Amino acid sequence: MTSDRLAITVEHGIAEVALARPEKLNAMDAEMFAALSDAGTRLAETEGLRAVILYGQGNGFCAGIDTALLMSFAGRIDELRAEIVSPPPGRAANRFQHPCTVWADLPVPVIVALHGPVFGAGLQLALGADIRLAAPEARLSIMEAKWGLIPDMGLTKLLPGLMRADQALELMLTARVIDATEAASLGLVTRLVNEPLTEARALARAIAARNPEAARGAKELVRQCWPGGDAGLALEARLQAAIIGSANQIEAVMAEMQKRPPRFT
Repeated sequence: MTSDRLAITVEHGIAEVALARPEKLNAMDAEMFAALSDAGTRLAETEGLRAVILYGQGNGFCAGIDTALLMSFAGRIDELRAEIVSPPPGRAANRFQHPCTVWADLPVPVIVALHGPVFGAGLQLALGADIRLAAPEARLSIMEAKWGLIPDMGLTKLLPGLMRADQALELMLTARVIDATEAASLGLVTRLVNEPLTEARALARAIAARNPEAARGAKELVRQCWPGGDAGLALEARLQAAIIGSANQIEAVMAEMQKRPPRFT
C-alpha cells in the first residue's frame, strides 16, 4: 500500500494514513484522489484492523483540490461530465466521491486529526471520517462556490447527519472560511484539542482495546440510522456535470485567478 501522495502504516490494528504533499498543503491532485480511494479499499480488506487515523503532514490537513487539476479539466469538459455521472459498476460513488466516502464505508471507526486549512475537497474528506478532532487554529470551508461549483465529493452522504440544512446551505453558498470553534458549534468538528494527532492516537488505542465486534457494530449503527446516504451521490454528479465548464463557472475561475469581481451572465 505505497504511494507518493500518502504515508501509510498499520501497527497493532491501527492504520495511520497521512496526506504526504506538505509542499502543496496536501492539495488533492489526480494522484491523491487515486491513492486515497485505493488506500481505503485496501484497508477495508485488512484483517485485524481496529481503527484508522487520517491526518495531513506539514502546515495543514488539506487546502482542497489542486488548482492545476482544476485547470486541466478545461480541455476535456464533455469527457469529464460523462465521467462524473458514470460511477464504476456496482459503486454509488464516482472517482471524485469515492476517495472521501470510502472512509465512511470502512467497517472500523475512522478518526481524522485536523489542523490548518481544511478546505473544499479536504473538508469533504474530513467528513468521511467518523470522528473529527481539530486544533483551535484549524480553518474550515465548503469552498467550491469560490470556483463556481457545488460540493460534489460525497457531501450529500456525509454532511446531513451532522448539521442543519440552512447552516449547510449558507456555507455552501458563501464559501465562508470558519474557525474551529464555529465549526464545532455547527457540528462539523467533534471537539477541539490542542494536539489533534496525539489525541487521535490515544482515541484509536482506546477503541482498539474494546470488543472489535462492538466497535464495528456501533459504527454501522450510526452510519445506517443517521441521515445521509448513497442516494444523493447521483444528484451531486448530475448537478455538477451541468455546471462544470459552463460560461459562468469558467468566469468564476477566471475572476478568482485574476483577483477581480466576476461578471456573470
